[in-house]
Amino acid sequence: MRIDVLTIFPEMFGVLDVSMLKRARENGLIEFYAHNIREHSVNKHRNTDDYPYGGGAGMVMLAQPIFDCFDYVKSLDGRRARCIYMGPRGRRLDQKFAEELSKEERLIILAGHYEGIDERVMSLIDDEVSIGDYVLTGGELPAMVLIDCVSRFIPGVLGSSESALDESFSGDGLLEYPQYTRPADFRGMLVPEVLLNGNHAEIAKWRREKAIMTTLNNRPDLLEKAELSDKEKAFIEGIKNENIP
Repeated sequence: MRIDVLTIFPEMFGVLDVSMLKRARENGLIEFYAHNIREHSVNKHRNTDDYPYGGGAGMVMLAQPIFDCFDYVKSLDGRRARCIYMGPRGRRLDQKFAEELSKEERLIILAGHYEGIDERVMSLIDDEVSIGDYVLTGGELPAMVLIDCVSRFIPGVLGSSESALDESFSGDGLLEYPQYTRPADFRGMLVPEVLLNGNHAEIAKWRREKAIMTTLNNRPDLLEKAELSDKEKAFIEGIKNENIP
C-alpha cells in the first residue's frame, strides 16, 4: 500500500519511522510520503490560509494550494487513490472501517488545520474521517492514528497473522480478554491457573467469558451488536443479576 499525506507540518510524521511501521516500510509492505502543502502555494508568502467569508473566528485553509498539491501527488503514482480528509464532522474511525481501508492500493490523506478547509476541497474527498468526538489543533495526529490502525491489517505488518483478529473491536465486536506473561507469580499476584494448565478448550472458554465481562463493565453498548450465543446471553444476565442490590 502507498500512503501520501498532505500537511503543512510534514516533520511531525517522523514518528511513523519507528517500530512496526518502520519495519513494514523497510520490508516493502507500506510506502509512506508526507507532502508540504505550503510548497504548492502561489502566494509569495507561501500562505495556506485566509479569513473566512462571512466573518468568524480563526482562519480557513485555502483551496488553491490543496488542489495543486493533490494534483501533484496524484501524478506520482498511476494507481487510483482513495482520498481521505481528517475532520471532526466525519465518519468515526473504527476497526471495521480500518480493515476496509487496508484493502486499498493507495490512500491520500489530507490533514487539515486552523478552523478547517475551504469547502470546495471536499470535491476531491471520498471519505471524511474523525477519530473521536473532540477537536484537535490539526489533522496530523488523527492521520497518524488512521495510518497506524490501517497498517495493522496489511498482511505481514504484525508478527502474527492472528494478532489483529483477537484484538478489541475485532471479529465478534467484544473487548479483548486480559493478558499475562512471565513470571506466574509477581509480588503475590498470580496468573490465573487456567492459563497454565495447557487445556486449550478451557483457556478459550475463560478468555471468552473474560472478554464478555470486560465488555459488559467497560463498554456495555458493544454487546448490543456482538455475536453471542444463547448461553452467553444467559451468562450476561447472570452477571447483571448478581450486581443487583
